Amino acid sequence: MKKHIMILGSGFAGMWAAVSAARLAYINGGDDINISVLAPHPELRVRPRFYENNVASLVSPLAPLFTALNIHFIQGNAKRIDNKTKNVWYSDAEGQLASASYDRLVLATGSNARQVTVPGADQYTFNIDQLESAHVFEKHLTGLANQTPTPARNTVVVCGGGFTGIELATELPSRLRELFGTETKTRVIVVERGDVIGGRYSEALRDVIEQASREIGIEWRLQADITAIDATGVTLSDGSHIASSTVVWTAGVQANALTEQFAAERDSVGRLYVDENLQIRGVSDVFATGDVAHAATDDVGNTALMSCQHAIQLGKFAGNNVAASILGLPPIPYRQVNYVTCLDLGSWGAVFTEGWDQKVQSVREEAKKIKIAITNELIYPPRAEREIAFAAADPLAKFV
Repeated sequence: MKKHIMILGSGFAGMWAAVSAARLAYINGGDDINISVLAPHPELRVRPRFYENNVASLVSPLAPLFTALNIHFIQGNAKRIDNKTKNVWYSDAEGQLASASYDRLVLATGSNARQVTVPGADQYTFNIDQLESAHVFEKHLTGLANQTPTPARNTVVVCGGGFTGIELATELPSRLRELFGTETKTRVIVVERGDVIGGRYSEALRDVIEQASREIGIEWRLQADITAIDATGVTLSDGSHIASSTVVWTAGVQANALTEQFAAERDSVGRLYVDENLQIRGVSDVFATGDVAHAATDDVGNTALMSCQHAIQLGKFAGNNVAASILGLPPIPYRQVNYVTCLDLGSWGAVFTEGWDQKVQSVREEAKKIKIAITNELIYPPRAEREIAFAAADPLAKFV
């Protein structure tokens, strides 16, 4: 009887887990393994680019790839997991409750923006966390050109100065110029609780972010807490008010709530602790990968970040190891020693660093070329050809 590997999620980790599992099964004659992916849509949504314009184009279909590799796609939203009976209940394409059984499960359901508790945030803020919400923001931004020019219309407030907040903020000045014309005075303001710009990064990287912000006119409000948001703008804890028609929340993400289905330890953002083979600690036959996995990347204390850079490799290792567990083959312990940061800085360019200490290697246009190569090519799915896809899915193949 054929064994069934079910993968929940078709994001970076889920897609690569499916391809990697298919690869190991194929090269070991594993005709008795079925691989299926359960997700809302047979597509990879290129989330790292959602700060860009034309967000509807940032989707890559997966049906041709899955068909070429004999990966079965199930359209639906997973609702409940019972690891004792090895069943997943999901809402299918028609909204009906259905179920599927598995022999091995890979949880790759990603992450979502944290719920914001600031009064008014649910009604008066935008986010670019998911394709749908990024599209709503883009539509709103485009519509501003039809509104009467006011300081509030011409001001965008970005709440949170992390990676997403910086990339969005530095992208916005050029987008606003395209909408309003070069003669209109616009403002992009980043509200950040920390006391320095880019406080999570190395001093060298912070210096570049600060320089780029200064040169393209990004304003920073540091050590600032937001106490309320309404139709007129943002109120800060010091009592000051920023008039704005456009407030975007970019601070904080949380692992998908399906991690709560397992009686296992989770970290502060809801990720499940996994062993070196990416199996959930204390849970048999279930692997976690991507943004739902708390995984060590090396032997010196670094752990995978909630980023596509780590999700892609986590997916490849998880897929390999879940198939290996059925085939009776030794797993390949997950390791991802190399780490880079490539931060888009809008019209200024970009910055590229190497290592966990984030040594700056290139800036401006040189770094921008690297950024484009990564986000427009490297992170996309492979061609729907078995040999090409399987070569890319090898967890030991060079990635970054």
